[in-house]
Amino acid sequence: MRRRPRVLLTLIIATFLMVQRPSGPRASFFAFGQLSSAQLTEIERVIRAEMERQKIPGLSIALVTEHRLQWAKGFGYADLENSVPATERTVYRLASISKTITAVAVLQLVERGKLDLDAPIQRYCLAFPEKPWPITARQLLAHMSGIRHYKRPEEITSTRHYTRIVDTLEIFKDDPLEHEPGARFTYTTYGYNVLGCAIEGASGMSYLDYVGENIFRPAGMDHARDDDVFALIPHRAQGYRRTPSGELQNSPLADTSNKIPGGGLCSTVLDLARFAIALQQGKLLRHETLEQMWTPQKTRDGRETSYGLGWSLSEFRGRREVFHTGGQPRVSTLLYMRPEDRLAIALMSNLEGARLIDLARRIADLAQP
Repeated sequence: MRRRPRVLLTLIIATFLMVQRPSGPRASFFAFGQLSSAQLTEIERVIRAEMERQKIPGLSIALVTEHRLQWAKGFGYADLENSVPATERTVYRLASISKTITAVAVLQLVERGKLDLDAPIQRYCLAFPEKPWPITARQLLAHMSGIRHYKRPEEITSTRHYTRIVDTLEIFKDDPLEHEPGARFTYTTYGYNVLGCAIEGASGMSYLDYVGENIFRPAGMDHARDDDVFALIPHRAQGYRRTPSGELQNSPLADTSNKIPGGGLCSTVLDLARFAIALQQGKLLRHETLEQMWTPQKTRDGRETSYGLGWSLSEFRGRREVFHTGGQPRVSTLLYMRPEDRLAIALMSNLEGARLIDLARRIADLAQP
């Protein structure tokens, strides 16, 4: 009984401290602090200078080194009209970074023996009609299927809301192929809609349920979801574009439910950092499968592309780069990795047409020991 006052006092102090903590989002996030203050100061200077150069309203970054989240921060404004600062917890559209998540889902099903990369895609997606030539998941992942990309501007700024991936196939499924599958690289977001349909057929789950259970949850991606225009999503960023005269204005309306597997997810830079860590540590795919994803694909006549299975591939100053950019109404995004350096950078901004790859390379160089 004598201990009760002391326990009560401890509870009162703990409650007081909790009340005194700031309730709003933090300005920055530090995980392990392996970056020096000089490195962080220079990285911030580079970011602010690039934002000024490109007139970017808001930008968020997360930096991973040695498979650990080291630093994350927001710069500028997520919402100019309401003066809402961008933070590391700001939610942006992933745009085409969604393709990397779809690719991981496909290859998980391959590892589990539920999907054959080289079988006709109709084995898993019955709603996609047969074409003059068979189309495979491998060709869809590598953008060599011949399925078209956007044909009309209104497809980019579609305001029709779709509730099922299979319904989005109606947009393009009856159009002729651009070329024989495997003949050349032809970037297509719609091809990833077919992969989303195949994921559902192979797994017996909806696309969103599958990626939620098998990618978002094991990677710790707490805010990743579909970019539902009707949903109340806390900390969602507004988006902007510039007119030919340089004037900043709100982005046009666009409902991305017409392309969820290829460009219709949303999340934070923190979640993308966790996704990169989970990939690099083999928590989502086996390492040999990762290398398969990150190997340049070849056309039928042996020409090598600069794209693997869901990832762009390059080399910069002798370092292998694995990345994916994203661009659509409201955002420009980038997930950038140097696998051999165990480094990853997530950059998301609310300005259409912003170029982020050079900024990521500069930050990566500064983050090296």
